Amino acid sequence: MLVVDDDRSVRTVLSASILRAGYRAHEASSAEEALEKMASEPIDLVVTDLRMPGMDGLSLLGEITARWTDVPVIMLTAHGTVPTAVEAMRAGAADFILKPFDREEILYAIEKALLTSNHVEEHASSHGDLPHGVVASAAMREAVLLIDRAAQSNATVLLRGESGTGKELAARAIHEKGPRRDKPLVKLNCGALPEALLESELFGYEKGAFTGAACRKPGRVELADGGTLFLDEIGDIGASTQVKLLRVLQERELERLGGTQTIRVDVRFVAATHRDLEAMVARGTFREDLFYRLNVIPIRLPPLRERPEEIAPLAAHFCATLGAANGKPNVRLDAEAIAVLRGEPWPGNVRQLQNFIERLIVLCDGEALGAADVRRELVRASTAFGTPPSPPSQPISDRGEPVSAGKLEDRRREVEKETLRAALDRANGNRALAARILGISRRSLYYKLAEYGVR
Repeated sequence: MLVVDDDRSVRTVLSASILRAGYRAHEASSAEEALEKMASEPIDLVVTDLRMPGMDGLSLLGEITARWTDVPVIMLTAHGTVPTAVEAMRAGAADFILKPFDREEILYAIEKALLTSNHVEEHASSHGDLPHGVVASAAMREAVLLIDRAAQSNATVLLRGESGTGKELAARAIHEKGPRRDKPLVKLNCGALPEALLESELFGYEKGAFTGAACRKPGRVELADGGTLFLDEIGDIGASTQVKLLRVLQERELERLGGTQTIRVDVRFVAATHRDLEAMVARGTFREDLFYRLNVIPIRLPPLRERPEEIAPLAAHFCATLGAANGKPNVRLDAEAIAVLRGEPWPGNVRQLQNFIERLIVLCDGEALGAADVRRELVRASTAFGTPPSPPSQPISDRGEPVSAGKLEDRRREVEKETLRAALDRANGNRALAARILGISRRSLYYKLAEYGVR
């Protein structure tokens, strides 16, 4: 954790609370110092004051969200700056906490922010940023046409598709091309939070509504007032939240947890899921009336295996953008490398392809990447973080000698350890970037580093 505040006593108290909770704490007395530390230390979360000399907390938030998209930021604010803190949440802050604060409130906010960030999707550009020719398949052209038409209305949209097909990208395009483009786009991954936390995040809460509720907090629905609320993984919400969400969709009103005041909202809803909601309705695990409220404009995003003609332009696009971001602006894939990519199933769809291209760029030498480079990284990825094939009951080497069953496991561990070190070296010790290079979560990376004693 990184604590940013120009008041030394505040930094001391916050760092002590964080250390007692089992985390490591770094301190910075200014936003400028915070950015320097983040460039050299693997930071997982930032707690920053809003008002500071020089660069303020809002400017720091902007720098962090632009350069470290997966690092959540919690804002500290005085009572008089609550409206500014709400604007900070609309700009991407994970939470805000009023001064004076207590240890329990700080730790509650940290745990909630970390829980959400571990499941958040990688930042993606909008359709408009993709080069001409990427949307080459008939299925994807139809989806883009529906997105453009839906964007001009205020109707609720339900995005359907497998993980990694670009549902968040589509939600952003609907917002940015529509009449609410100048208002906030607020996002919430419903599958990332347990039911109790999800309700408080959606609808907000009053002071004292539960342990840790030290002040009144607006929910994501309120924060999206006038704009768009994107609810990802809507199929993961429980029965209680379904009832309350249905009321908001029908009546455009809500009550905070622990409150009695009815709050009117003007929100455009975009929901997304990879689940079969019709089957869930039939089983009774998803409300039929809520399904019809969400399914006003259904848009299906096809998986990558149904549009292989788009793999080549997507790979070229990722080479250009990710190559520039990783100090290799001239990196390129030859025709044989593209052919190998087209032969892969890509169960993680566009997100998996994007992560693989970034890993390929970082871990390979030179600017011309060929089929051998692609095959080597495919084997390394599947060996290091997949399940290796089971050896035969009596494995025999190519010399005809019996092979110990333990040798395959030993080799797998050697490759994992080597891959971890290579990724950390390429990322200059930045663990968040190393996790992205490897295509795994930061939690998985930390587990592997601890398992092999890699520092």
